[in-house]
Amino acid sequence: MTTSDAILERLMQLHPKVIDLSLDRMERILAALGNPERRIPPVIHIAGTNGKGSTQAMIRAGLEAAGKRVHAYTSPHLAHFHERIRLAGALIAEADLAALLEECEAANQGQPITFFEITTAAAFLAFSRVEADYTLLEVGLGGRLDATNVIDHPLLTIITPVSIDHTQYLGETLPEIAGEKAGIIKRRVPCIVAPQEGPARDVIEARAERLSAPLLIGRQDWDSYVERGRLIYFDQRGLMDLPLPVLPGPHQVVNAGTAIAALRELGFGEAEAEAAVTRVEWPARMQRLTHGPLVDAARDCELWLDGGHNPAGGEALAATLAAMPRRPTHLICGMLNTKDVEGYMRPLAPLVRSLIAVPIPGAEATLSPEETETAACNVGMASTTAPDVLDAITRIARDEPGARILICGSLYLAGVVLRENG
Repeated sequence: MTTSDAILERLMQLHPKVIDLSLDRMERILAALGNPERRIPPVIHIAGTNGKGSTQAMIRAGLEAAGKRVHAYTSPHLAHFHERIRLAGALIAEADLAALLEECEAANQGQPITFFEITTAAAFLAFSRVEADYTLLEVGLGGRLDATNVIDHPLLTIITPVSIDHTQYLGETLPEIAGEKAGIIKRRVPCIVAPQEGPARDVIEARAERLSAPLLIGRQDWDSYVERGRLIYFDQRGLMDLPLPVLPGPHQVVNAGTAIAALRELGFGEAEAEAAVTRVEWPARMQRLTHGPLVDAARDCELWLDGGHNPAGGEALAATLAAMPRRPTHLICGMLNTKDVEGYMRPLAPLVRSLIAVPIPGAEATLSPEETETAACNVGMASTTAPDVLDAITRIARDEPGARILICGSLYLAGVVLRENG
């Protein structure tokens, strides 16, 4: 049988653009496949700029702790494409993935379709054929015209914090971007909304009102915060005193609150909420690497990995670093040329000693190390370049033993690191 990697490579050639937001091609291929999206288990649909993946992972941990079988769809993947599709809790098997991709390829009959669209169709096909209690569906980009937004009546929708990103596709202002994210809100379907900046919240509330969709809004209908080393969550049903999320960073307190609000809306209680924050696993979100060849190269330095890549992600990462024990910190950074690089770096600049810029192997849109270095200099960081992550780690470990090394700037770079580190 042809491997999934070989089929995925063919599917990449079916559309000249990587991103082309529209639902027409998606509706066509789903019709050719017999509309599997109408037969998948109840959907929880998640949009937002930051925190989608972490929030989804927490909800999944809570549901699985309750003994529920959960499908999950997320993107992008880090090390292997299979990470995008979970069937009843387990990553999709290679043979199943290859067969589904070939089935979708045949149904498409060579017509133009983006890689994300045809692989999302494959996920829907997989979800329709395996029994489960819930389907967690993460938007790829935006919401209104995203390939996942073909579910007419989800069980619940969620909008995580909205900020400026992907302006070339979603609009240049916060209200425009929020309008795209709010496109997943459906008539009379409840929507959990993370705390938002005012202009984003206004847009979300206006769409929900038009569609008679009940909203549960962070800092209004529910809240989550840290008090005396515990996570406090409360809503109209009452208060919960929980352990802190195992995913580090102050921003995870908001993501945890969003996940718990969703679990509460689904009828679950404190046991599931605690499992959501203590059993969650989500790589490349301020992840401490503890073994592997890159860790060996770091010697007695701490080695961390984070995939945040926009200004809000930079602010979240800076808040995480500020809350950690003091230690000389050096960044190894690779970014895409589609991102606000200086906006990402600016909040990090006061907290780090230096930045080493690296390319992202295999990414067509990688920023050159020299361009990344220039951006770092522009925000006041001491910076230089290296040909790859291993070279940068080796240099830092030699020059400042015991430092904290943080590899950051892109989920694509994070995927390269996880593959190289085994």
